Order: sequence, then C-alpha cells, then structure tokens
Amino acid sequence: MAVGGGKNPTSILIMITSKTMPARLRFLPLVLLFVSSLFAVPSLRADEPEPTRESLLATGLITAEEFAAFEADGLDVEEIAEQVGFKEEYLEMVAEHGFHAGAFDFFVTSMLWTCIAAALVLLMHLGFASLEAGLTRSKNTVNILFKNVFIISTGILTYAVIGFNTHYPGDWIINGWLGIGGPIGDLNEDFTLGYGGVELAMTGYGDFIFQAMFAATAATIVSGSVAERIKLPSFMLFALVLVAIGYPIAGSWHWGEGWLSELSTPFYDFAGSTVVHAFGGFAALACVIILGPRRGKYTKTGIRPIFGHSMPLAAIGVFLLFFGWFGFNGGSVLSAEPKALGLVFTTTALAASAGALASMLASALFVRKPDLSMALNGVLGGLVSITAGADVVGPWSAVAMGAIGGVIVVAAILFFDRIRIDDPVGAISVHGVCGIWGTLAVAFFAPDEASFVSQLLGVIVVCGFAFLFSFAVFRLIKLAIGVRVDEEVEERGLDVEEHGAPAYQFGTDSSDVG
Repeated sequence: MAVGGGKNPTSILIMITSKTMPARLRFLPLVLLFVSSLFAVPSLRADEPEPTRESLLATGLITAEEFAAFEADGLDVEEIAEQVGFKEEYLEMVAEHGFHAGAFDFFVTSMLWTCIAAALVLLMHLGFASLEAGLTRSKNTVNILFKNVFIISTGILTYAVIGFNTHYPGDWIINGWLGIGGPIGDLNEDFTLGYGGVELAMTGYGDFIFQAMFAATAATIVSGSVAERIKLPSFMLFALVLVAIGYPIAGSWHWGEGWLSELSTPFYDFAGSTVVHAFGGFAALACVIILGPRRGKYTKTGIRPIFGHSMPLAAIGVFLLFFGWFGFNGGSVLSAEPKALGLVFTTTALAASAGALASMLASALFVRKPDLSMALNGVLGGLVSITAGADVVGPWSAVAMGAIGGVIVVAAILFFDRIRIDDPVGAISVHGVCGIWGTLAVAFFAPDEASFVSQLLGVIVVCGFAFLFSFAVFRLIKLAIGVRVDEEVEERGLDVEEHGAPAYQFGTDSSDVG
C-alpha cells in the first residue's frame, strides 16, 4: 500500500490493525503509538550537561557583574552556581537532564505548588469563620460570617492597591522601616524563568497571590476577639486600615528586607508566628481593651460562662485550619524543593498533634474536665508555635514546641479570663501568646539559625507596634462613630439588629444557656 493523502505510516498501521485485530486488542496500536511518541519527540536535554555562564544568567539568579566578580575570585561555574543558591539535588538534576529542561520543570512544579498553597490559605478563612461562629452564640452567626467575607475580600483588593508594594518596598521612605508603595502593575513584565531563583521559584503574580491570602489573617484574628458586641461599620473600617497599612508595614521589616533582616543575626520567622499571628493577636488585645467584655460575662461573684452555640461547627473550623496550614507553612518554602517541603509538612503535623494532646491534659488538670474548646485551641496553638521554625527544626523539636504551645494556650485563656479580658474564641492566647513562644523557641531549638536577642527584639517591636497602631486607630474610630452596639442590640443579637435576618430558623438560641 502506498503512503499518501497526508497519512503517515503510524496512522495507516492503526487503520489496518483496527480492522483486522479482535476488538479486545484494538487498543494496542494506540499504546504503541503513545510509547513510540515518547522517543520521537525532540529531546528536552540541553546541549551541555553542566551549567554555563549563559544558563545561569538566564535564570536571574545572578547578574553579569556578579558573575564576573565571582570569576575574579577564582570560582568556576559550578562553584558560582552553588554560591547563588542551587541545591545539591538540583545540581544533580542539571547534570543528568540538562539545565534548561530541569529548570523549567522545577519552576513549573514550584509555581503550581504555590498556587495550590494559596488556595489552601484561602480555605483557612472558611476555617476561621466556622470556628468563630461555632464558639459564639447563634444570634451573632450572620454577623461573624459577614465580617469574614468582608475581611478576605478587602484583604486581597487592598493588598493589590497598596499592600504588596508596601510589604516589599522598592524604595524606602525611612530606610528599613517604612516604604509605602502603590498599586501592583504587570507582574509578568520582564519575566524570566528565575523570578527569584531556586529559592523563590514562582512568577510575580504567583508571589502576589500567595502573599495576598496571608494579608487578611491579622484582621480575621481580631474578628473573633471582638465578636458579639462590636458595631459592624466600625469593625470594617478598622479591618481595612489594619490590612492595608498596619500589617504590610510590620511585614516589611522582616520579609521586605527591612531592619529586622539586617540585624547581625537576622530575625527568623519562617511563615509568620510573630509577623502574622502575634501581630493579629496584639491588635486584637488593643481592641478588646477599648471595647470591653460582653454584657454579663463578668459579675461581682465571678465569671459567667457564655457557651458557643455549635461545637461541631467549631471543630470543622479547626480541621479546616489544620488542613489549610499545610499551605500556610508549606507554601512558605516558596518553591517545591523536596527536602524542605517534606520537613515543613512533617513538623507542622507533629506540632499540631502535640499541641492538641498537651492541651487536653492541661485542661483536665486546670479545668477538671476534658474541655473540647481547649483541645481545639490546642491544635491551633501547636500550629502557631511551629510556624516560625517549621523549616529548621527536627521532628522531636516540633513535638516539644507544639506541646508547650498547647499548655500555653490553656494557661493564657484562663489568665485573660481572670483579668477580665473577654476573648470569645481565645484568639489572643492562640495567636498572640503562642506566636511569641513559637518565635522565641526557634532560638532554643535551632540556635544556628537564630539568636534569642534578635528573636526577642523582633517580638517586642512587632507586637508593640501592632498594639499601639491598633489602639490608636480603634480609639479614633470610637471617638468618631463609636465601636460598641447598644445593650438592647447586644441582648437581641447582631444578626437581626444589624443584618435583618437570623442565621437559623429553628432550635433554641444558645444565648439562653448559662
């Protein structure tokens, strides 16, 4: 048979065999075609098995001037590649597969992981909303959910308008301390394969969307602490200012190459035990002090328990947060580098588990009951505790850090209740206190990476700034429009009074309990 009519030999083979073979074997030519195509495509290997000057420059890891300086110091290409951030495993991949193909595969995989991690952090906001709603009374559920929808929406938008370029300033107004930026532009402009090299293997937009998901977390922490008695417009205004200005400024000191990163031993906070969580916790503390406790919480005779209306909803929220935290910590590797990613996932899971068990034991000892809300907060305490050092501590150090965090949560919640600081969800204890512990713990469990003095200094300044900034902003809002609802509104619940509809149309409102 002649080959013609635009058909190739493979297609003719398929036509012939599909007519002559038994039906159950007619898939074989397709299998053969697929296998043969693997050998037929042009090789993706680079011509040279080792990195070259041109291939290194193409990644953006190093400039031509820096390369020349290394050469002047007598370093060869492989030594320069190691100096600018190649991992040993990555060099082996380069030697086996060729630089360009390996780099592209690694970059694509890392970028995909970054986007997945960003989605997991977004899911955490559903966890926060569920936990806050479950631990508060049913008459305020719509208000809780509404605030959380507002927080993530305004967080992403304000991060695009001002936050990202304030968080990572191109130009400083006050060197190392303040650099107010404008809106994002085309983050794919001047795109190179190595946006930030092997240590930051993502595009500019990948970097933005991952960090944007973090931005609203501080305000979400505040939301739970001020629940059930704050005016909705007042909270929305405060959250907007905190997310747009306060959080990016504090974050720039560490992640934006500000003064904390320039210390003789740089401040170490891998994914934000202090820069995200303690910042939110101390912002919440400032607001709660101004706002005051819920009506009837504290009496002359003692503390009146106000029970949450749905412990199942609270538990769902914590498990969603646990799940999303793998994106929170895992995405902070900023690439798909396998050794680091596996370590971070493992330390995160171990610390959360140890925090849960330690809080169960602590609550049984201190409260005389195996308290579920304490156990749930113990999971979160363990997670916050490991967040600063998840990439540099070993598994058993992670267990110790999480377990201590679980005990700290219980003690802190009881302490704040004793001094009449009303925090309905325990957010100040979980994020503020455990955030401090997790950051300081890096100096104990990974002393080669951090010094206690640097860690303590960072904690004091970031938490102090969060408290003072929030106190000033919230106080101004109180003077301007007020921050607390009337007693009648608080008694009836914010759902009907501020939103015009209850969350549920059946059952007994748990506000009647206690």
